[in-house]
Amino acid sequence: MIGRLRGKILEKQAPEILLDVGGVGYEVFVPMTAFYNLPALGEEVSLYTQFIVREDAQQLFGFADPQSRQLFRDLIKVNGVGPKLALTIMSGIESDEFVRCVLEDDTAALVKLPGVGKKTAERLIIEMRDRLKDWALPASASTGASASMPVDAAGEAESALVALGYKPQEAAKAIAAIPEKDSLSSEALIRAALKSMIR
Repeated sequence: MIGRLRGKILEKQAPEILLDVGGVGYEVFVPMTAFYNLPALGEEVSLYTQFIVREDAQQLFGFADPQSRQLFRDLIKVNGVGPKLALTIMSGIESDEFVRCVLEDDTAALVKLPGVGKKTAERLIIEMRDRLKDWALPASASTGASASMPVDAAGEAESALVALGYKPQEAAKAIAAIPEKDSLSSEALIRAALKSMIR
């Protein structure tokens, strides 16, 4: 079991990064809520990880803290929720906001996430309520996006949104609707698009 990795970031292609740990490159999927706060390429980062082994794939998922990793573990225990959908959920909504939705039976907010229909939202609330009742809900705080500008920020943002489960047309439309999109980084574009689509 790989529970934690610490190394230098070699590549960042949302929602995936390539992490150099002692000369070995690990491909790690990171929720966009954590991706926003990753350091620049070449810098070191420490992630708590969940290793998923399936017949057709072996995947690593990385999280900023143990609580977020536990939320991911709880999500994939829900009937009909696999690792990809769990990653999408955690990318589209902050962990504490997701917990509030579950505890307050807010299905309307959950169904706005890609891949989450009414039945899945209801199942999430029913199956997750007891697991999250002791969750500590801190005051919400926004996180700053990286200021580095990729060559094609809009293209990278669209690709990331598609990887998270949105249709290409939805991703392109959301990016196109962002004011001053040409001056924003891919992370900032992704965050703005997610906020607009989840409202």
